Amino acid sequence: MKDETKYELFNQARQWILEAGEEIRKSLDKPYQVDTKKDRKDLVTDVDKQTEQFLTRQIKSIYPHHKVMGEEGFGDEVTSLDGVVWIVDPIDGTMNFVNQQRNFAISVGIYENGAGQIGVIYDVMADVLYYGLKHEGAYKNGERIKRLDHNRKLEDALIGMNSFWSVPNRRLDETKIHQLIRKVRGTRSYGSAALEFAYVAEGIIDAYITMRLAPWDVAAGVIIVEEAGGVTTQANGHPIDMLQTNSIITCNPSIHREIIDGYIKLKPI
Repeated sequence: MKDETKYELFNQARQWILEAGEEIRKSLDKPYQVDTKKDRKDLVTDVDKQTEQFLTRQIKSIYPHHKVMGEEGFGDEVTSLDGVVWIVDPIDGTMNFVNQQRNFAISVGIYENGAGQIGVIYDVMADVLYYGLKHEGAYKNGERIKRLDHNRKLEDALIGMNSFWSVPNRRLDETKIHQLIRKVRGTRSYGSAALEFAYVAEGIIDAYITMRLAPWDVAAGVIIVEEAGGVTTQANGHPIDMLQTNSIITCNPSIHREIIDGYIKLKPI
């Protein structure tokens, strides 16, 4: 992607995301509809839907040939990453939005022919904008984020993970996760994959591990973490498929292989 195109797309995306964030903040003073999707822990609100509709409408009004992949289904039926694809999560952390009215984010990743070009994560209530542009670095509210220290040791690390993966489950050997929890300095769970990616990029946590995320959960974060000097793969070390649900480890590269080889044992499904 040409630099001028990349900067134009970023400036448009930033403007629309900030506008959407303002509307979300206003919505907190009004009644809104909360529904469940797959189960009672998978929530969606009319604010999620309205935000995705707004972003999709804005994108299509200026870039009609671009594709939009959105969590709530208001974009296109995306079956390939050919051309320019916007991957949108209107509210990442909907349960936090409903229960806490904080710790949620708008997440937008822009890809060209499968390569991540622009990632934007907006912490709506904190008014903090994280972003990364391919070969341009990662930023927080316009200030460049210092690249990650590649000498980080696992025993000093703070790891983001959902406690679900430390109890018996069908996806991985929880006994290995118990060993990891004992090895590291501590664990945290924030309830928003996008924010956990942003925190890895910023160095607030050293890794984030989870077993099932959709493309819109990770599309922006992958770019931002990479531009901060981090690495993101599936939990088995394989590259992410941005058209499928993936297991995820995003982290400081100095602890990536040690975690995968020593502490993640996936179960056949």
